[in-house]
Amino acid sequence: MKTLIRVTEIWVPNKTRTHLEFFDGLYGELAEFKGTSESMRFAWDEGLPGKAWAARKPIILHRFENSYFLRTEAAHQAGLTAAIALPIFAGDYLQAVIVFFIGEDAENVGGIEIWSHQPGEENDIGMADGYYGSAESFEWTARHTRFRRGFGLPGTVWESGMPVIMDNLLSSKRTLRRDSDVRVGVSKGVGIPCSFNEQQVLVMTFLSALGTPIARRFEIWTPTEDGQALRFGVGDCDQVSDLGSLHAAARIAPWQGALGETWQKGVPAVRASLADEGSPAGAAAIASGLSSMVVVPVIQEGRFRAAVAWYF
Repeated sequence: MKTLIRVTEIWVPNKTRTHLEFFDGLYGELAEFKGTSESMRFAWDEGLPGKAWAARKPIILHRFENSYFLRTEAAHQAGLTAAIALPIFAGDYLQAVIVFFIGEDAENVGGIEIWSHQPGEENDIGMADGYYGSAESFEWTARHTRFRRGFGLPGTVWESGMPVIMDNLLSSKRTLRRDSDVRVGVSKGVGIPCSFNEQQVLVMTFLSALGTPIARRFEIWTPTEDGQALRFGVGDCDQVSDLGSLHAAARIAPWQGALGETWQKGVPAVRASLADEGSPAGAAAIASGLSSMVVVPVIQEGRFRAAVAWYF
């Protein structure tokens, strides 16, 4: 099964904090593009990672031609045509920039959205930008939709200040239909708060469709009350119907696997092979036939609040 996101890469500041350096990534079979990326670095406001660093907010680059993107030829050779960069801040301190690449494919359906609410606006949140692949009608609807606090996926994330997983989006009004009249729907969504100060509300949503999902499993892990471990919060999986029971007794220790590392460092993590994960979450994913994972930290007001993991 194809996934909407083809490549995920992580960039971190160097020791002098003058540039972003390559940290890690998931590239699948795109070894040449990985080689190109590993050799690069980006100054503040340079290239897509540097632009996200300077803007202090997520950026969607819909096409690479005639833009500030610095790897256009290599990306096109790899079949990649769009990218989304998400900077991770702890207060004013940049932890990392995670970049998601999407390939050109007529079958691509799903979306990655950025929602924004500015001080002084009405009490709702509206679309700032979004990528939807070939779902043009869905894109038009999304760009003309606003959510009140506590309503819809963006509004629920806004109200809670925490990541949210919704698995019933297929039955909502935001349903897609292709020209061939074959029904293709957004089946689930993951929302992540990414505001870096109280002056602006920013929410990033990942919409997973039936044909080209974002991932096969989503999980949210949060610190226990005593702060000694991470425990499972909520999740959704196309292989296991009750992740809550599966992870009921699971605890992730500091530095244990990708989840434990992300918790302690505040930096996203990837695992190209779950055999190297070494955590209860990784073992459970392997048992379900999953092989790799991405973990994104949620840091609000300088504090680690949760880790969002998805598996392929």
